[in-house]
Amino acid sequence: MSNNIKNTGSLIVAAIFGSIVTFVSFSLFSDNPSTVQDIESSEKTPLYWVAPMDANYKRDKPGKSPMGMDLVPVYEDGGSESGSGPGTIKISPEVINNLGVRTVTAKYQPLHSQISTVGYIKYDEDQLVHIHPRVDGWIEKLHVKASGDRVKKDQALYEIYSPALVNAQEELLLALDRKNQRLIRAAEDRLKALQLPEHAIKKLKQSKKVKQLITFYAPQTGVVDNLNIREGFYVKPGTTLMSIGTLAQVWVEAEVFERQASDVTVGLPVTMSLAYLPGTKWEGKVNYIYPTLNAKTRTLKVRLRFDNKNETLKPNMFAQVNIHTQSEENSLLIPKEAVIRSGTKERVVLALGDGRFKSINVNVGRYDGEFAEILSGLNEGEKVVSSAQFLLDSESSKSSDFKRMNFETEGSSEPSAIPQEMLIANVWVEATINSVMAGHRMLNVTHQAIAEWKWPEMTMDFMVAKTVDMTLLKDGMTLHIEVQNDGNGQYEVINVHIPDSEMNMEKK
Repeated sequence: MSNNIKNTGSLIVAAIFGSIVTFVSFSLFSDNPSTVQDIESSEKTPLYWVAPMDANYKRDKPGKSPMGMDLVPVYEDGGSESGSGPGTIKISPEVINNLGVRTVTAKYQPLHSQISTVGYIKYDEDQLVHIHPRVDGWIEKLHVKASGDRVKKDQALYEIYSPALVNAQEELLLALDRKNQRLIRAAEDRLKALQLPEHAIKKLKQSKKVKQLITFYAPQTGVVDNLNIREGFYVKPGTTLMSIGTLAQVWVEAEVFERQASDVTVGLPVTMSLAYLPGTKWEGKVNYIYPTLNAKTRTLKVRLRFDNKNETLKPNMFAQVNIHTQSEENSLLIPKEAVIRSGTKERVVLALGDGRFKSINVNVGRYDGEFAEILSGLNEGEKVVSSAQFLLDSESSKSSDFKRMNFETEGSSEPSAIPQEMLIANVWVEATINSVMAGHRMLNVTHQAIAEWKWPEMTMDFMVAKTVDMTLLKDGMTLHIEVQNDGNGQYEVINVHIPDSEMNMEKK
C-alpha cells in the first residue's frame, strides 16, 4: 500500500515538473522568434569546410587547416533574395576578412584606351635628300668622309671628272665664240640639266676656260647618311652617292595589332619614352596610317612625328610608344582584373551582399590599361569582386582577381567532394596560364575537365614543384600540366609539356 502511494506521488511530481518545463520553453521561444531561427540555422548542413587563409583547401568535415587554424563551414545560400539562384554560395565573414575581398561597382563612363607598342626613330623623309650624279665619271675628291658628318647648305661634297661635263662646257664656249644666242641658251640649259652649279656657269662664261673637275655642293643643311662612295669610285646616273637628312624633326614608325587598327586615327595624341633617357617623355601625334597590313605579323604600321630641336632623338633608336584613344560614348566598365578568362568564356564574380557570391558569364568588349567594357551579362550598379588579399604578392604591379571562387550558375564548379583515397595520384590536363607568380612558385591556370577526379573545367591556383623551370612559363601560354594529389587535398604541378616544342620538364 505504501509503495503504491509513493509511486503515485512520484508520477504527480514528474507531471508537474514537465508542465513547468513545457510552459517555460514555450514562453521563451514564443517571445524570441530569433532563437528558433538560430536553432534552425544551426541545423543547416554545411556544403564543406574551408581554410580561412586558402579558399582552395576544402574538407567534407571539420578539422584544422595546414596552418593550424580551424576550418570554417560554408553553407548553401537559401536563395531568399532575387538574383541568387543555382550556383550562389555563402562565405562566412571570417573568410571574407582573411581573403581581403574588395568589390567594385559597374558603371557607365568613357573608355580611355591606350595602345602600348614599340617604334623606331627615322629621318623625316619629307626632308631627306638623296644625292645622285647625272653623268658618268670618277670621284676625284671627297669632302665628306663618313656617314654622320654634318654639312651646311652649299658646302662642297665631292669633285668629279666627267667627259660629259667637259664636252658640255666646250659647247657653251663654242656658242659664245659664235655669238649665237640660241646655241648659248641651249648649252646653258644642258649644263643646268647636268646640275652644274649656277655660279660655275657664270665663272665659265667669264674665264672662258673649261674645268676638268667639277665640284658639287650640299642642297641643304643636315647630316650625311648612307655614304656609298670613296675617292676614285666610278659612278654613273642612278648611283646613290649619299643622303642628307635633317634632325630638327623626326618620324617614328610604330606597329599596332590588327584588332587595334580601328581605334587609331590621324591626329591622336601620342607619348613616347626611350630607355636611354629615363623619365623623359615626348609628346606627338599620329601623322599617317599606312594603307596596308603586314601579312606575316598581322600588324598595321603608323607614322608619328616629333619635334627634335635638341637632336636628342637619333635615327634607328628604339622607343616605347603609347597611343591614347578615347571613346566618345559611355560604356559599362569594370576593372579588367575583375574579369576571369577561361578558354572561350569570360566571367565575373557577383557580390550579392551578406557574404553571398555568384559567378556569371559576361560578354567583354574592349580593354584599356585599367578597365574592361561589358557588353552583356552585367547591369549598372551591380558589384563584382575585383581582388583577394591572398592572391597579392610582393610585386604590387601584379594584377589579381577572385579566380578561386568559380561558382557557375549551373551549380558549383568546385572539385567534387569524393574520398581522397579514391583519387588517382597524378593526372595530365590541358591548361592556359592566367598568371605566373614566380616568387611564390604558383600558377593561376584555367584547366580542362579532369574526368579521373570528376572535376569540371575551372580556374584555380596550383603550387609548382621545384623541378619545374618557371622561367619558361608565360602568361597566356597553353600547355599540358601534370598535377599530383598527395592524398591530403594538396595539388601540385610536377611536370609541364609545351606543345609544338621539345621541352618536357620531367622530374629529375
